[in-house]
Amino acid sequence: MVLVPSVLPRRGNSFLAFVILVISGTVLGLYYVPGGEGTPSPAYLSMEFIMVELPFGYILRSIHHWTTHFMVASVFLHMCRVYFTGAYRNPRELNWLIGVALMFFTIFFGYSGYLLPWDSLAFGAATIGINMANSTPLVGGWMAKALFAGTTLSGQTVTRMYFLHVFILPVVVTGLILAHLFIVWVQGIAEPH
Repeated sequence: MVLVPSVLPRRGNSFLAFVILVISGTVLGLYYVPGGEGTPSPAYLSMEFIMVELPFGYILRSIHHWTTHFMVASVFLHMCRVYFTGAYRNPRELNWLIGVALMFFTIFFGYSGYLLPWDSLAFGAATIGINMANSTPLVGGWMAKALFAGTTLSGQTVTRMYFLHVFILPVVVTGLILAHLFIVWVQGIAEPH
């Protein structure tokens, strides 16, 4: 049997990515201006400032961008490992549900951050998102108003996504991560079934 040392620890990759995202996002938030009104919008102009004029801004934004991809992949692979080893079974059902919620919020974190530059790609992604929300039976209009600040895209959409991305989602995700880690600490790491 050959043992190959890993570069990164098997557990904790997504938590490390979350810490890097919080630090880099905090610094980016110092220079970002949320606003979707005007051509070009304040959001786009602030992103342009970060990328072109801010010393090391391009590198900082790239770290934030690529760490987001790494975190989504890491959380997804972690979920696959838990599922395929059967580690979601009794008595770990609650932790599995928390993990599923963390996967959803991680994806929504990435989506809300993708809209913040308010460029043509962000506008296209926002159009798809608001159309999906509006087409949801019964609660579609409410979902569109809650997530996109209306049933059509406007300058307020960027402000709403900024608020969700910077204030709501970090609190929710941090709470779920702490609950998830606490349950793992109490129950121990599951052995494959």
